[in-house]
Amino acid sequence: MNPIQKLKLFLNQSGYDGILLRKRNNFSWLTEGRKNHIVLSDSNGVSDWLILKNDNFLITNIMEERRISDEECKNLNFDFHVLTTEWYESTDRIIFELTAGQNIVSDTIFSNWKVVDQDISFIRSCLSEIEISRYREICQSTANILEQTGKVIKPGMTELQICAKLFESAINHDLVIHVALVASDERIFKYRHPLPTNKRLGQYLMMVVCAERGGLVANATRFVHFGKLSTELILNKEKLANIDVAMNANTIPGNKVGDIINVGIDAYKKVGFPDDWKKLHQGGLTGYSTREYLASPFTNHKVTVNQAFAWNPSLPGIKSEDTILVHQNRIEFLTTTNDWEYIEVKYDNKSYLRPDILIR
Repeated sequence: MNPIQKLKLFLNQSGYDGILLRKRNNFSWLTEGRKNHIVLSDSNGVSDWLILKNDNFLITNIMEERRISDEECKNLNFDFHVLTTEWYESTDRIIFELTAGQNIVSDTIFSNWKVVDQDISFIRSCLSEIEISRYREICQSTANILEQTGKVIKPGMTELQICAKLFESAINHDLVIHVALVASDERIFKYRHPLPTNKRLGQYLMMVVCAERGGLVANATRFVHFGKLSTELILNKEKLANIDVAMNANTIPGNKVGDIINVGIDAYKKVGFPDDWKKLHQGGLTGYSTREYLASPFTNHKVTVNQAFAWNPSLPGIKSEDTILVHQNRIEFLTTTNDWEYIEVKYDNKSYLRPDILIR
């Protein structure tokens, strides 16, 4: 089923008469990759979808209507009406007129309607073949901007200068960066979520990117080191690779997400860091958000085919993160390029390649 069919089924099964979609990621999901944003920091777009059981409406203002109609909503696979207001008028009046006396829900706070964005999150998390094809391209582009930047940066550059290179490359690949973390040297050991600063790179660099195109978000982390690694880093990167593989290898259909976290916790214990899983969230379901939710040992949701996950275990000075797709009998590392250094890890008689620290 395509997204509009999934939404109609959700309305029928839930007893709702319609749903208002205002969030950018839901717009992109419903339109199979189109955009409705202007302000990048706003999770809502400049046009709304009102999906009723028997009709569909695109609601925006006159200032945005021509571009949205010509470039973003042309040749969609469902019929709809376009309704507009002046740019200085609210669209609320139109929405209330169309929905009077009906049981309507929303993906964000609107009036006193029930917010069902979490329900939509799970519906959209099972990706179609078209979405998977797009996602592979997005993930490869994201990994490439990280890895190519890692191959050209030089000691003495500031973290902000390195981050600027990531942003420049992202724009050239039509990617919108949602998260960009850059840290060097001792900051990597001190902070698990470090924003870039004017500090200059000495020997060691971490780069983290969550980048989006057409609603789908790719997540990846890479490390670069100039010169010989310390004994601590050699040991920690190998230990972390084992934690990473334990979590990824257990991301299979039918497994509870909380059980995967507990597998990771056991792996932390085995390598001598029993409490480090508490120092950074471990990731979770991804797709149309950097994380659709953050997984915990108590998460009861089960993994299903065609969902995407991004786990990000970490130890002092090192972190591992890639975006994976769940198949029936295997996982696919969508952000693996085979153009980087890798560590081979065996788990349950299978071999996995995980990104290593690039030595330059």
